[in-house]
Amino acid sequence: MGFATDAIHVGQEPDPATGAIVLPIYQTSTYVQEKLGETKGYDYARTNHPNRKALERTLARLEGGTAAYVFTSGMAAIDTVFRLLRPGDHVVVSEAVYGGVFRLCTQFLVEFGLEFSFVDTSSLDAIRGALKPNTKMIYVETPTNPTMIVSDIAGVAGVARERKLTLVVDNTFLSPYFQRPIEYGAHIVVHSMTKYLNGHSDAVGGAVILTRPEDAERIYFLQRSAGAGLAPMDCFLVSRGIKTLAVRMAQHDANGMTLARFLENHPRVQRVLYPGLPSHPQHEIARRQQSGFGAMLSFDVSTLEAARKVLNRVKLCSLAESLGGVETLISHPATMTHASIPPDVRKHVGIADGLVRLSVGIEDAEDLVADLNQALEGV
Repeated sequence: MGFATDAIHVGQEPDPATGAIVLPIYQTSTYVQEKLGETKGYDYARTNHPNRKALERTLARLEGGTAAYVFTSGMAAIDTVFRLLRPGDHVVVSEAVYGGVFRLCTQFLVEFGLEFSFVDTSSLDAIRGALKPNTKMIYVETPTNPTMIVSDIAGVAGVARERKLTLVVDNTFLSPYFQRPIEYGAHIVVHSMTKYLNGHSDAVGGAVILTRPEDAERIYFLQRSAGAGLAPMDCFLVSRGIKTLAVRMAQHDANGMTLARFLENHPRVQRVLYPGLPSHPQHEIARRQQSGFGAMLSFDVSTLEAARKVLNRVKLCSLAESLGGVETLISHPATMTHASIPPDVRKHVGIADGLVRLSVGIEDAEDLVADLNQALEGV
């Protein structure tokens, strides 16, 4: 079946008990056993429940994996993936990675004996140069947040195969509608489901989609042992959001391109970072591995003061962290989402003080253009 059909129907079959077209919310902590040792597949909501199982089936199908597990947040999902490793193992990570991942790696996981090297994963030579005898994993964010650097997933997968490494790809920015990393050789895909998968800014969650049974078995063990599985209500909200993922992403994509072109031609904007523009350095790679360019972009207005003026003058765009909702969100990475990254590192990876990140919603594009235009007039 097609993507939109799978998004609506896989894991969302009518309730066999009542015929309800929408899966009920199983708001219960425990399940009665028929006899000692005999259950109907569920015993305690921390280990599993019907809403979680349904959502996980949907995600596995959409990403092309063999199994999926959902967590209380994207960071909980990512942390669990890193726990597949052992003390002394080394990981190569995209250098412009989300600030929360940088903080997790450099301020927490290193205390448990893991090693991390942050490199430009759009360069296969840079990846090869960072490999060590104890390297076990390559973790790629593509496009990166907020610098929109695109990595060649198939190329990185080739490096991973050469060294028998695990390739993990964060697919949050594009969702499986526009990019399917497993088809290009990724072993594991992670998502902040808070973003495009849910799409309505009303639930927080994360996902891990896997291709190898041994990884799936370990991830499930970690999920139920640490108790990081997603609750029924949040699973219900994300499942509801996924049903409209195809139509939402199409509109996000159209609006994203419209605003990127507008900003690229605006005299008060120094540069626009959007893989859909021919000016983007990895535009051809994006065209090859993505079926669309999405609605995440960043633009540089030169200084912190100029960025502050834009952010304080917008009226329709909402100044807030997060992304991927139906409403347009605008933020300042250096002081918001990536504030935990040291200034010298931010400068090195291209997160300038004048950089503004835009998560383009599905409003009428002309209204968004007008809002940004009036905000930029104040710069």
